[in-house]
Amino acid sequence: MTIILALILLCLALGGLGLLTFLWALRSGQYDDLDGAAERVLFDDE
Repeated sequence: MTIILALILLCLALGGLGLLTFLWALRSGQYDDLDGAAERVLFDDE
């Protein structure tokens, strides 16, 4: 029974870490320009 409690706490901690990482990515602008990188691959700069 102790292992179930430990696993639940571990899952909650990892979920919280994932949520914090996602919120950090949103605030730092990682998802601002989703189409720009895809279009830069298709067009040459020359």
